[in-house]
Amino acid sequence: MWANVRSVLDIAIVSFIIYRILVLLAGTRAIQLMKGVFFLILLSAAATFLRFRLLSWFLGNALLALSFAIPIVFQPELRKMLEELGKGKLSLLKRQMSTDEAQMRVKQITGALSYLKAHKIGALLVFQQEVGLGDYSQTAIHLNAKITQELLISIFWKDNPLHDGAVILDKYNLIAGGCYLPLADAPEISRWYGTRHRAALGISEVSDALVFIVSEERGDVSIAVKGRLSKNIKDFQIERLLMHYFVGEQVITGWRGRLHELANIFWVSKKDQEAGGGLVK
Repeated sequence: MWANVRSVLDIAIVSFIIYRILVLLAGTRAIQLMKGVFFLILLSAAATFLRFRLLSWFLGNALLALSFAIPIVFQPELRKMLEELGKGKLSLLKRQMSTDEAQMRVKQITGALSYLKAHKIGALLVFQQEVGLGDYSQTAIHLNAKITQELLISIFWKDNPLHDGAVILDKYNLIAGGCYLPLADAPEISRWYGTRHRAALGISEVSDALVFIVSEERGDVSIAVKGRLSKNIKDFQIERLLMHYFVGEQVITGWRGRLHELANIFWVSKKDQEAGGGLVK
């Protein structure tokens, strides 16, 4: 009996460690390599099963060469993963943010957004979720600073060297500023979108990030999630969505769950939709 329980526990621990490693690598170049290596392993297993000796020899040597090349080519990603491990981020239990702590952060962010909106200062805030954004923050200016209203405003102030880029945040820190994001270039996107909106859509298409955009021309706030954009978001909607983000509830819960959640958070009347306040693809 104990042997069975021990085996199940052993498998569960290893599975969890692998899962957390994949989460840390998600959104970086390393995850693409992992997909390629996994494909080669499957192909090698199939070649061995079918007794394709030459193909098996070739794939075996290719995997052996990759085992030496991976630590060299992806040294930054592996170093980051080990740093996260040292910080305890592979632990089974994640620290749950208290409601008071979440409200404090929401107050700082909404205060900054209100100021930026009132003064028509363009801004782009990217909130990282499960998919890592290391590829974009590593090439930017590392801050790892406490999230405050004053810091957010100062970053996007017109004379600040970082104001043209995006800031990447997680639940606890402002990770980096001056980040450059991939632009959405789908032909069906309206000319209404500027560079900030296209960058917000671009990063939301390749990750599960939650992105806020302050328009420099109109002085309103939009949000991009999973390749969808909602314009002219109200203050109470921003507060609700940020509380969902900080208290640990998943904003994105599948196709139907996502639409239901967005419908609840971004509900607008028919008159508002006709005025351009609804969801836009």
